[in-house]
Order: sequence, then C-alpha cells, then structure tokens
Amino acid sequence: MLAAAILQPSPLDVPTLAFVATCIATLLGVCLILAWLQQHDARALAWWGTAYLVGASSMVFWCAPLGLFVIPQDLPAALIFVACGMIWNGMRLFHGRRVLPGSIFAGAVVWLVLCQVPALSSGSIAHMALGAVVVGGYTFFIAFEFWRERRHALYSRTAAVIVTALHAGIFMVPLALRAFVPALFATDWLTVFALVAIIYTIGTAFIMLLMVKDHHVYIYRKAATIDSLTGLLNRGAFMQCAITMCDLQRHRGKPVTLMMFDLDHFKSVNDRFGHAAGDSVLRVFAAVARNSMRASDIIGRLGGEEFAAIVPEPMEGAMTIAERLRAAFEAAGVTVGEHAIGATVSIGAATSYDLVTDIDALIARADGALYGAKHAGRNRICTAASASAPSHGVGGPLVAGGRGRTAKNGRAMPRKAASRRPKDNAPVALGEAATSRLPYSG
Repeated sequence: MLAAAILQPSPLDVPTLAFVATCIATLLGVCLILAWLQQHDARALAWWGTAYLVGASSMVFWCAPLGLFVIPQDLPAALIFVACGMIWNGMRLFHGRRVLPGSIFAGAVVWLVLCQVPALSSGSIAHMALGAVVVGGYTFFIAFEFWRERRHALYSRTAAVIVTALHAGIFMVPLALRAFVPALFATDWLTVFALVAIIYTIGTAFIMLLMVKDHHVYIYRKAATIDSLTGLLNRGAFMQCAITMCDLQRHRGKPVTLMMFDLDHFKSVNDRFGHAAGDSVLRVFAAVARNSMRASDIIGRLGGEEFAAIVPEPMEGAMTIAERLRAAFEAAGVTVGEHAIGATVSIGAATSYDLVTDIDALIARADGALYGAKHAGRNRICTAASASAPSHGVGGPLVAGGRGRTAKNGRAMPRKAASRRPKDNAPVALGEAATSRLPYSG
C-alpha cells in the first residue's frame, strides 16, 4: 500500500509550478527594487531585488521549451548561485559589513569548472550533490549573518537563523532520497521541492521588507530619544525613563537619587578653544558617564553642558557613583584632543523616598545642590537634604571635593576646617583660580 501511494502520480504539474515560481520571483524582484527607489539609503533592497530577477531569469532558461534558447545546460544553475551570492552580500550590506564581490561568483565558477569533470556529469547523483552543497552553503552563510547580528532581539534573530538553516537543509534532502528512496524522489520530490521554493521565496521577500522597515523604525526611535552629539538620552526621553524608574522603586519601597551635572567653566572652553573643542568635551563626558555608571542607571543630556542621571540607590550609593564619575572625568578632561583643557564637573544630588509624580521637583532640589557645589569651588559634589528620608539618612547639604567631604550645620565645608582650605585642594579651571565666592556662572 505504501509503495502504491509513493508511486501515485502527483496532482501538481512541475512545469506549471516552475512557471508560477518564475512569475512570483520576477514580481517580488520588481517590488524590492521599487522599494529601494523610495528608500535610497536601504541599498540592500537593490541587491535583493536584482538577485530575485537573476533567479527568475535562471528559471526561464531552465524551463523554456527545447530549442527556444541555446545555452550551456549548466548556466541556469550558475545563475541561481549568483543570485544566492547577491542575497548573502545584500545581507552583509544591510548589517553594515562590506560586500565581498568575489563571493558572488565563487559558487557559479566552482560549479561550471567542476561540471566539466566526467564524474559530475548532468543527471548523476554527484552532479546533484554539488548543486545542493553550493546552494546550501550560501544559505548557511545567510543564516550566519543573522546569527552574529546583535542589534536585533534574540528571538527574532533565532527565528531567522532556524528558518534559513532549514531551507539550506532542504537542499540536502534530495541526496538522501535519491540514495535510499529513489521511487519517491522520481515521483513527488520535485513537486514538493518546487512548492517549498515558492513559499520560501515569498517568505524571504517579506522578511527582507520587514527588516528594512524595522531598521527605519529603530533609526526614527533613536533620533527621537537620543541626543545626536553625545549619544545619551535627550531631555524628553530622560524624563520618561526617570518617571518609570521612580514608579518601579516606589513599588519596591526603595529610594531614587537624582544627580545633576554641570561642566565647569564650559563657556570659557568654547571661548578659548572653539565650539568644536567644546563638543569634544561634551562627548568625553558622555563616554566617561557611560563607563562610570551601570546598566540600571539612567543618564541624559538636558541641554548645553547640563546632564542628569537617576539611580535606584539611596544617597550613599549615589555618592559612590558620582565620585567615581567626577574623578574619571577630571582625569579624562586634562587633555581633550589637542587642547590642554583641564575640564571638570560639578555635581548636585537629591534623594527621594516618596512617590515621585513630578520629576521637575526632584530636579529642582538636585539643581539647588549643584548651585551649592558651584559656589563651594566647583569640581565637587553637593547633596540636598533627603525628602522623607529615614532617620539615619542625610540630614543636610554635603560637599565632596577631590578627596575630602564633610558637612556641618547645613553649610558646606572642606575636609579639615571651614577657615582653612588646603591649597592643593583649591580647584583651578583653565588656569584661573576659583574661590567659593564666585557666582554660579557655569
């Protein structure tokens, strides 16, 4: 009974399926090229569309009536391999990697050369094995491009790898069928293979279009939330993320600490070295901030030389982070580019244990502490009184400058005594001595 079922003629006509596949490949190729004409920055669409048209022409040569075209019998398969190479390189281009021109034609050249060997003559199982290996190899390379791409979510990347690898595996199945079930191979396999090729062709085109669409959505979302100069969150995105963190910490019964950062004498940097140097200083601070803070911390640029960060920590933990960042930026800001700038940052911090529905109020408290840090001599940290803090919390302003930190009666003091400021602890910005009587001028 099983043998009778295997030998039963297929209700689907292979030439008809091949004609349908040719029409579909041509239509999808044209659609991909038209999509590229509307989105010139997505050059991978042009590669993929051209690959589909090359594949369609291959099927035309393959299925054309005898005598209509006089071409070498191995040329249609070589065109299929060229199309596969173009799809692979289009995938590389889409993911920001360089195109490998030689790889486009490598499979076709290998095929045409090896087909001249008598053992690989047309119709032999070795001939079929060679074609399956070449197509399967290209498809596995495409799957590898999906696998090593880190910008997409893990589940989508995994799905793309699995689907592409399965398609590559399908090209290996005819070898097993030809060797172990020749009757099934002779009757039904070509039909099944044609159907799978049609489904995969359509599905791959839709995946390509969705990839390009998702990429553009990612770019627009990034442009809407990321400061273009520093790569940090912009003001609106920072506010939204800060509110989310405050709500999460409130449910956990834990505090948040917001820190305000202002680069010292930044206007003088622009005046003395130019705005390009000022932009470099901003980028250096952003890089130092990213390296000094954890993945759970949120930092953004509010505007100009003013930055803010919010951390899921009480004041003690936030002070550790702030001091690490301050010291790292003081070291990195000694020389920026070709200029000896000596850039430093002043920091104000405020902690809240209550429900925060208006982040502006917390920012105002941290900004007041920042004002105190500026007046205390810059290049230091000052903290505001904690709102609704536990009895053991910070009770008043705290100033940390360099290695010394202390507080007394709500007035900022250096480490040893209010009447004696150590000379080696006096902040110097751009060669000008700064004193605690300086107004808050940036």
